[in-house]
Amino acid sequence: MKLDHHNIKEGGRFTVTSFQCGTSLQLLQEKGLYKIIWCTEGEERLIIDGYEVVLKNNQVLFCIPENRIVFPEHTNTLIAFIFNREFYCIQHNDAEVSCMGLLFYGSSTAPVIELNEKDQRSFNAMLVLFQEELATKDHIQGEMLRTLLKRMLITSTRLIKLQTNQANLSVKQVELIRKFNILVEQYFKEKHQVVDYADLLFKSPKTLSNFFKKHSANSPLKIINERIAAEAKRLLLYSDKSVEEISYELGYNEPSHFSKFFKTQVGVSPMLFRKQE
Repeated sequence: MKLDHHNIKEGGRFTVTSFQCGTSLQLLQEKGLYKIIWCTEGEERLIIDGYEVVLKNNQVLFCIPENRIVFPEHTNTLIAFIFNREFYCIQHNDAEVSCMGLLFYGSSTAPVIELNEKDQRSFNAMLVLFQEELATKDHIQGEMLRTLLKRMLITSTRLIKLQTNQANLSVKQVELIRKFNILVEQYFKEKHQVVDYADLLFKSPKTLSNFFKKHSANSPLKIINERIAAEAKRLLLYSDKSVEEISYELGYNEPSHFSKFFKTQVGVSPMLFRKQE
């Protein structure tokens, strides 16, 4: 299955696929595409940015355009919903679905939600609606698909809040976590310290650290460091840039400081990581 919507004038693209053809697999190599990947049965082993993810039955994975994904060519257990910014811009429409910083951000591990029986029925119903709409070719098809996508994103955002123990937090507290993640995504190449983000959030570093210690699995500094390390891995694996060039791109004036940081985070030097991978 590969069903496409393409608005040539605006450049918007939306695809639902089960990866049964080569053109579907090629989508994983294209730039600028958000990917929602649903494992409908069994389990699949995927490689995302060089690390292995085991996606199990009725788990859904959310990947930003920067994520590099590889999985077996022959699979009949995955369904993906793929779209670009021109079709639906997550950042500009954040007020509609509030999924930035929860479902889509450049964390060291791509977010995953689990579907219970009720959620499975909901996702199956949405899949049927997507398929029906993609079979209807008219001038309002894009708007209908965006409406369905927003429903899926809102449903998924509610689930990830519930499954990451954020359901009991106030709206203000959830927004603080989201805004911190969004700011890290925007500034991680230039701002490496908790105090930098505390200033942007009009909080003291101590207040921010205490909040995350109480309400999040990771500290603010760990989130910052893991985001820098994740980007460093991507550049080492998928670019021809030298370690020195990567260090400057990630905001380190001295390559030796970057190498020390990388070895602390990953366990090996950047050069050895590139050679091993």
